Amino acid sequence: MSKYRSIVIFFLAIAAMSFAPQQAAAPGDKVKWMRWEEAVTHIEQQDKKVLLNIYTDWCTWCKRMDTITFSSEPIASYINTSFYPVKLNAERKTSIEYKDQSFEFVDNGKRGYHQFAAELLRGRMSFPSVVFMDEQGDVIQSIVGYKSPEEFERILTYFAEDYYKETPWSAFKRNYSPKLIKKD
Repeated sequence: MSKYRSIVIFFLAIAAMSFAPQQAAAPGDKVKWMRWEEAVTHIEQQDKKVLLNIYTDWCTWCKRMDTITFSSEPIASYINTSFYPVKLNAERKTSIEYKDQSFEFVDNGKRGYHQFAAELLRGRMSFPSVVFMDEQGDVIQSIVGYKSPEEFERILTYFAEDYYKETPWSAFKRNYSPKLIKKD
């Protein structure tokens, strides 16, 4: 009887966690992640771009990006200084308000997805993804897939320093010299 009781308690705990609110930065995170609602409040107070890290709990490459790329001290510091960093679970259960529209979780198959993640990624639900937004909260670009700290430095600089406004990515990438991550 106690064996079945343990199993029931385990599944109830898992179910409760799946309905928990979106978490911001965890202790030890070098990037000071915030919830979407916090970022919206900050955007209204001070112009700064937004970096959305869109992930899922089951995504191995998302976890790798957390432990390698976002844990790199120079990368985390640059993100914290240049952006409002938001960590967004693409399977979040609670609604999100964006540009006078409400986005909800859609129960679809085994896991489902959040409409806001689908909107930001234009339906290309691939994880991890990073979405860059301008100071007004409009999407500039989404970047799909795992990026090493070296690759991500180039991408961060391109958007943070407004190179994207006048310089094609191919030219920027070709001419970029790393400033944050130094190779031995």
